[in-house]
Amino acid sequence: MNRTDFRFSERLRVRWSEVDAQKVVFNAHYLSYFDTAIAGYWRALALPYEATLAALDGDLFVRKASLEYRSSARYDDLLDVGIRCRRIGNSSISFDAVAWRGATTVVAGELVYVFTDVAGQVPRPVPAALRTALERYEAGAPAVEVKVGRWAELGRDAQAIRSAVFVQEQGIPAELEWDAADAGAMHAVAINGVGAAVATGRWLDTDEPGVARIGRMAVLAPLRSGGVGRAVLDALVASAREAGREALMLHAQASAVAFYHRAGFEPVGPEFVEAGIPHQEMRRRL
Repeated sequence: MNRTDFRFSERLRVRWSEVDAQKVVFNAHYLSYFDTAIAGYWRALALPYEATLAALDGDLFVRKASLEYRSSARYDDLLDVGIRCRRIGNSSISFDAVAWRGATTVVAGELVYVFTDVAGQVPRPVPAALRTALERYEAGAPAVEVKVGRWAELGRDAQAIRSAVFVQEQGIPAELEWDAADAGAMHAVAINGVGAAVATGRWLDTDEPGVARIGRMAVLAPLRSGGVGRAVLDALVASAREAGREALMLHAQASAVAFYHRAGFEPVGPEFVEAGIPHQEMRRRL
């Protein structure tokens, strides 16, 4: 199995606690590595594992896990763990898993899950939405569709995401989160492969001619660092450019400065506190 056969991989570093008396990774830890990578695979699909399966009224149970050891990893090695969906049966989903150290295949394996009824743990057919999401991802399609529109169209989904992230998770008072600007702003909402809204953002005009402000960027916690936030940001940038705006500004939470910098935004001025959270103004020309 070649790296080029795998769209998704996750990088892991071998920890001291994972090495045995032979000074190589203890064999059972590779199942843990593959399980960690499977979680990353679901993130790459923009499918929050627990919420997605609850919405599909089922769960996934391991039916089979097989490993073939070809080499050994040692303390502090960097491993790239690839996961791909190889086959979807009636109720089963089979994944190939490989751990590479550089160009060397360390371990290859197969993981087979069965979609089941939660209460009785009885196999059920893989839901059509989940089947399609997996097949589209492996075919190279984007994990999300980003819709751009007005509050009347997207407000319900945007509000749910912002409430979960800003109000419930970050503890921002609800009265600070909602404002009259929503009605006139352009909003973006990312929809995943099973039809759930998972991220949002908006842009609106400022008092500076030709300058729009991006704000209210929010991604559900299980999907952060999976590319969904960047998809929303790119859609907002494209929307503002198409509307004739010449520049963008935003107030980035301090923890997100690197994310916006990778998208072409540069810091302006000193850090400041907004809603009790450190922020940094950033700008980008269009």
